[in-house]
This record gives sequence, structure tokens and C-alpha cells, in this order.
Amino acid sequence: MSSLLLLDTASLWYRAYYGLPESFVSQSGQPVNAIRGVLDMTARLITQYRPDRIVACLDCAWRPSWRVALFPEYKANRLKGDEDEEIPDTLAPQIPILLQTLQAFGIAMHGADDYEADDVIATLVHSEEGPTTIVTGDRDLFQLVDDERQTKVAYIARGVSQHELVDENWITRKYGIPSKSYSFFATLRGDPSDGLPGVRGIGEKGAANLVNQYEFLDHLIAATLDPTSELSPTLKKKITASLDYLAIAPTLVNCAIDVPLERISLNIPSEISDLAGVRSLQDEHLLGSSVERLLAALRP
Repeated sequence: MSSLLLLDTASLWYRAYYGLPESFVSQSGQPVNAIRGVLDMTARLITQYRPDRIVACLDCAWRPSWRVALFPEYKANRLKGDEDEEIPDTLAPQIPILLQTLQAFGIAMHGADDYEADDVIATLVHSEEGPTTIVTGDRDLFQLVDDERQTKVAYIARGVSQHELVDENWITRKYGIPSKSYSFFATLRGDPSDGLPGVRGIGEKGAANLVNQYEFLDHLIAATLDPTSELSPTLKKKITASLDYLAIAPTLVNCAIDVPLERISLNIPSEISDLAGVRSLQDEHLLGSSVERLLAALRP
């Protein structure tokens, strides 16, 4: 079966931006460290995994309205002003140039109005066949790991060169839970980076214990409301205090798998879509060896 590589593109450009110095600049003196880093990482990943298909997945809405309507605090900690995400001043101008460069290479890009890249990735995982590797530094996507579907996560929190390949056994070793229960576990644990509180006072270890005991969130809530259950009074009190949050948390935590995506070719480009455009961008923004490495990686 043909293999698929899904890039959580924003995750890559943030890690490239913070991982490379701003001394990498264009002819006009503007930093291009994020652009060069993403091109380098993409080349390395293609060389290592040799996918038949590749997609750069994008956030068309980093705070989808339907999630914010349920929970206004969703990612509110990242807001700059009323609506915009706080992005470093020297990163923001690089993003459109990066996307233009990927397009010139002929790398497929997917995004959808009012959806996050995570939702796009989840939809592609469920709609496309073949072994799939998701590249991200975001733990949220561990919920998609599935050995039977041959879906793994190349977890780049420590960089692409030191990334870990996450499968079901990895999740069990790391968190002490079955892989299929990761979303339930994440719902209880919470995620401060997304402004999600989880069940206050539970923590990671407590969340793992509850997941292993009850398997599904509905079972835990039923035990909380059952005066005869073996759940301790202390835990019942903590969970009861979070029942309103737990009613909406699965929609916040679980990736959507029904994003309306345009039908486009996901194939690795057999030839560069716009080589003249690639060379022009390479010269203008002094992308040098980063472009050459991706060109080399894409050659059959």
C-alpha cells in the first residue's frame, strides 16, 4: 500500500523558528529561519520515510468558532488582542513565503474554513488508505495512533533529528494506558497550552488510573453519580465539580473526522510544479541549501 506523510505544518514552522537563528536572512535582511527549517525538516522526513503521498496540513482557524462557542476559554491564553493569535513579529511574514515555496514544489496543502490542522489530519487519516505517519510536536494527535490502521506519529518535540515514532506500545509505556483511551485520558488531564483545565486536582497519574478503571468517560460519570459506586468521595467531589466541562470536553479534545476537503492529488510530486518559481524564491530569500536538500529528497 502507498504510504502517506501528514505534516502539522504550524508545528513545524514554530520549531524551525525557535530552533534556528535569525541570522538566516533574505536579500532584504528579513529572517527566513522558519522557512529554511521547515524545508530542511521536510526533506529529512521524506528521505527517512519515503512516502508516496504528502500533505502540508494547515490551520484555517486556530480557534474554530464551534469550539469557542462551547468554551470561550479555548486557546484564549494565546490571544493577541481580541481575535488574533500571538505570533512572533519575525515569524508572521515568513509563513506566506513558506506556503508559496511549498506550492511551487508541488507539495499538496490542505485546510478548511473553521477547522484546525488537527481536524484536517484526522479526516485524512480516516479517509485515506495506506500506512500513515503524522509529523507533529503536539500530543493531541496521539489520539489518532492506531496499529491496525498503521497510523503512527513522528513526535518532533525534541526536533526532527531526535524524533520518536509513537505507536500504541509507546503510548502505553509513556502514560500507562491503552492507546485507544488517549482522548479520554487527555480530557481528564487537561491541556494548559490550549486553555483546557481538565478535571482539577486529578493530574496525569490520577487520569491514567481512572481511564484504566472505567474505560469510557460515560462510565466514569455514571460512577460519579452512583452513590453505591466504589469511586472515593474525594474523587466524586472533584469530578462532580467538573461535570459541566466534561459535557463539552470531548468536542474540544477530539479531532473532527468529517472536515469537508477538496479532492486534490496527494502524490509526492514526480517533477517540481514550478521550478522557475522555486529558483526565484530561493534567490530572493537566500534559501540556498535548504531548497537543494528538498529538491534532492523529491528526486526518485
